[in-house]
Amino acid sequence: MFERPSGGDAVVLVSADFGDADYAESLQELRHLVTTAGMQIRATVEGKRQSPDAKYFIGSGKAEELKLMLESSESKVAAFNHDLSPSQQRNLERFLQARVVDRTGLILDIFAQRAQTHEGKLQVELAQLEHLSTRLVRGWTHLERQKGGIGVRGGPGETQLELDRRMLRVRVKQLREKLEKLKQQRGMQRRARKRSNLMTVSIVGYTNAGKSTLFNRLTRSGVYAADQLFATLDTTSRKMHLADANPVVLSDTVGFIKHLPTTLIEAFGATLEEAAQADLLLHVVDVASTNRDAQIEQVNFVLNEIGASQVHQILVLNQIDRLGMPAGIERDEYGKISKVRISAIDGTGLDDLRLALTEYQQLLKQLSTEESAYA
Repeated sequence: MFERPSGGDAVVLVSADFGDADYAESLQELRHLVTTAGMQIRATVEGKRQSPDAKYFIGSGKAEELKLMLESSESKVAAFNHDLSPSQQRNLERFLQARVVDRTGLILDIFAQRAQTHEGKLQVELAQLEHLSTRLVRGWTHLERQKGGIGVRGGPGETQLELDRRMLRVRVKQLREKLEKLKQQRGMQRRARKRSNLMTVSIVGYTNAGKSTLFNRLTRSGVYAADQLFATLDTTSRKMHLADANPVVLSDTVGFIKHLPTTLIEAFGATLEEAAQADLLLHVVDVASTNRDAQIEQVNFVLNEIGASQVHQILVLNQIDRLGMPAGIERDEYGKISKVRISAIDGTGLDDLRLALTEYQQLLKQLSTEESAYA
């Protein structure tokens, strides 16, 4: 079995063009993912196909080209810009005699590197185990350290693979139970905030759109922010003061990405629930990105997956400094602020964003008063 890729590993990128309109942007995103994981790109193998090859995904000819490229560049890893089936991944590793990581596996590796809190580490481990369960024959021998309890060591005649699967199921069950307890704690915290009549606002958006930088600006916090994919994984909540309104509770959430692994969405359910339970979402968009419309669509897709599609959104068009755009607001047909143009890096337009929060808080109070009158 090959080891998981680590920082400094030389890697060859692999990307098949199936005619998608965003192919170039997707390949650039793969480069960013790989460098974020700390690996060194030595070469890129590309090719056009009508559909994936059942055995090697890229076909036998491209697989041979990839093998030669790995050898000549002295690379240990082939990183695919696609999700591979378990059999495709195994076939490629046997043929290439190198580690093969697909897009989902790469994102999971980055999450594993970035998780800082106890909850974050539990969530990432659960997602990794769910992903690896169908892929590796001896992929979870590290779970021997977790052995304990009745029936874990196996009975007479039980094969090593069966024992591995049993250990995997035990560990997954343990993780789910621990995360459920943390979810209950989060629910208690949210109910306490509701009793305080504080408006809750979650910052959501595509990864590297500037969410954490904006969060720090608005709350004067020191949350880690960098020009990296998934710089922040753990949800952080802070009280934000407004000049002409009550304080609000602002939460910074994990960034989304195209083809965000389903296992991650499920594992981070308790964390992402902050967005689903919020009174308002600030949807941060990198307005300078050439692929911003597709990124907005992807974020909305994930929000729908986690049950947050009905929460009111304000689009925050960030990084206007890169385009020379003026700060300002846009209102919808009902007169409500729907878009705010800002630059989180230099603070331009943040007064407009505070105005939007103040107005929405006033709207919630008005709706609450009307509901009480009819009650």
